[in-house]
Amino acid sequence: MSLCLVTGGAGFIGSHIVRRLLEGGRAVRVLDDFSTGRRQNLADVEDRIELTFGDICDEATVERSMAGVEVVFHLAARASVPRSVAQPAPCNEVNVTGTLRLLIAAKAAGVRRFVYSSSSSAYGDTPTLPKTVDMRPESLSPYAVAKLAAEHYCTVWARVYGLSTVSLRYFNVFGPRQDPKSDYAAVIPAFVSRMLKGQRPVIFGDGEQTRDFCFVDNVVDANLLAADAPKLSGEVVNVACGERVSLNQIVAELNTLLGTSLEAIHESPRAGDVRHSLADIAHTRQVLGYEPRVMFPEGLRRSLDWYRANLK
Repeated sequence: MSLCLVTGGAGFIGSHIVRRLLEGGRAVRVLDDFSTGRRQNLADVEDRIELTFGDICDEATVERSMAGVEVVFHLAARASVPRSVAQPAPCNEVNVTGTLRLLIAAKAAGVRRFVYSSSSSAYGDTPTLPKTVDMRPESLSPYAVAKLAAEHYCTVWARVYGLSTVSLRYFNVFGPRQDPKSDYAAVIPAFVSRMLKGQRPVIFGDGEQTRDFCFVDNVVDANLLAADAPKLSGEVVNVACGERVSLNQIVAELNTLLGTSLEAIHESPRAGDVRHSLADIAHTRQVLGYEPRVMFPEGLRRSLDWYRANLK
């Protein structure tokens, strides 16, 4: 049975990947320091995995965690654009140095494939849509710069050291277990948590900014495909649905699903936020065989059902 290491496996996306790996008969080791991930996210599968508490910036911890591993799914990160603007140094330490330590250990351990979770924030606010992986990045935040730097490290490790890597640029992932309580919560859980309490959602800007929202099941599919797709060596691919939705549209759709008529509160735009985002996923289809299975309306309904059942 092949062993997979999932860094950040107690987090939102990581915990979904862990379950799918177990369903596929893989052995799973999770490395997480629980700074943002939650042990509760793995409660129903904890007896079926090897769970290591530790920091990806700690060399000894990373080396121990890499022993015997065939595939690495690297999701551990200090996430959030606003947090990186407020605290750029910790963002760089975790997202760049931490990734570098993992790559060094993966090469030494003879890992077959290293799947890195990157971000569409690397593109920045270039006006050209859709975003293709051959575009020149115009990063707007320390978080975006750090994610892009780690991508480059992955590509170099493939070209110089022969470690097969693939970097997945996620576009606005959402779904069950995404934390709505953080000051830096993603837009959908932030909206839902307020609207379920009868409170007006907060939009930074006019709400006409658009995003390519991608339900978490699609992201898990992309990770599993990236683990086993042949002849990958340093590629960067988009993971999205290829559709744009505005923040005002999300509020309207949630009002329809909830039977409410809550108008958004509009505050000043935040530094580092891009205006529009849309992915070209033709390349992803070609190299991974990827196809989004859950589009935005269905994903929003599933997410709302989960928050209704789990938010207290």
